[in-house]
Amino acid sequence: MFLVNNRLLGSVLGFAFVVGCTPAPTPENIAPVESGGAYQAQYRDLAPIDGSGEFLFSAQMNAEKCRPFAGGKGFGKAGPRVPSILLGERLSRDDLVDVRVADDETFNGQYVISRDGKLKLPFLPAITAQGRQPEDVQAEVARLLVREGFYDERPRISLRLADFARVNVAVSGAVFEPHSIVIGGRSATDIDIMRQQALGASTEARNLSVALRSVGGVRPDADLSAVELHRGGKKYVLDMRGVFEGRHATDIILLTGDEIVVPSRLCFQDDLMRPGPVSPPGISLYLSNLTQTALANAPSAIGRDVREVPYGARFMQAVVDTNCVGGAKASSAHRWAILFTRDPMTGVSIVIERNIEEMLRRADRDDYDPYLLPGDAIACYDSRITNLAEAARVIGAVAGAAAVLP
Repeated sequence: MFLVNNRLLGSVLGFAFVVGCTPAPTPENIAPVESGGAYQAQYRDLAPIDGSGEFLFSAQMNAEKCRPFAGGKGFGKAGPRVPSILLGERLSRDDLVDVRVADDETFNGQYVISRDGKLKLPFLPAITAQGRQPEDVQAEVARLLVREGFYDERPRISLRLADFARVNVAVSGAVFEPHSIVIGGRSATDIDIMRQQALGASTEARNLSVALRSVGGVRPDADLSAVELHRGGKKYVLDMRGVFEGRHATDIILLTGDEIVVPSRLCFQDDLMRPGPVSPPGISLYLSNLTQTALANAPSAIGRDVREVPYGARFMQAVVDTNCVGGAKASSAHRWAILFTRDPMTGVSIVIERNIEEMLRRADRDDYDPYLLPGDAIACYDSRITNLAEAARVIGAVAGAAAVLP
């Protein structure tokens, strides 16, 4: 029996020797990068004439797949045209309005726009308020007061928006987390009583940009030139490229029932990979980087060590931020990092493996240093020296067990 265990030990030793001496595999993308089929192209090739240099083809490969901007080439001098019916403050259901009629307390008070989008004052027919400006509703109230016989001529009347309500809208298309959302709400600790009691309340919490950011932000393939707003059975097309071009872009107020659709250009756009009003708020990285597999969650500190990196960070920045780099060169020179990502257009998972030392020393690494996307995960593997030490530890454990066996 002891002879059998010796044979087992010899097999383990032989296996450890092979593992310790075999070179690591060549880093590669498990995605059709070379053919241009990857979501974000990461490719560099030799010069076609004499092979004396390298050309970066990533940007070209990305651009070749792009559909033309559905909203046209650019803004023009006057900026994007926004339909007048979308401009200004627009009432939505559950909004609080303050109504005052001069010299008459009958109609004075604060009213909530009903669920069917109507303003319902005593003794008057219900008035459509959803999607209309307060000034328009005010004029209709004055007209009805005359028509219903309360006044011989239009009285002085004031109708002001006292407080915005939350709105429920749906967002789909080229965003990271398409779904219905509720925006515009404020907690009790955020309410400014003095401002709430004043007339003419205003907020940006119901803006279109807030809705896009609330669903994870727009994807790098989004066509911001033709963002669709569906309201009341009509479709409006909005050009929002100004948020990334340093130009003015009208950020309209949304109403309950609105539907937003962000079309795709079917290509990766580097200029959208930066923080902005409609970008993802950032990327969370959960640090593991353990040499030994943890026996439980507590000793591995899972869930406690979370790193935040800004949107637009690259793979190498995350590798440094998650402590995958550092220590003695002898034990760090052959470390590897693996990025697990997913093509947001197809849902296909992608694995990208990189030699950390090569990434650190190559100034032209952008062709294989991809951007991070929300939901990505990173795993770091120790060097062959650490692996050999780990193999020796395992061999020692196996040898001890063999010695104990009869």
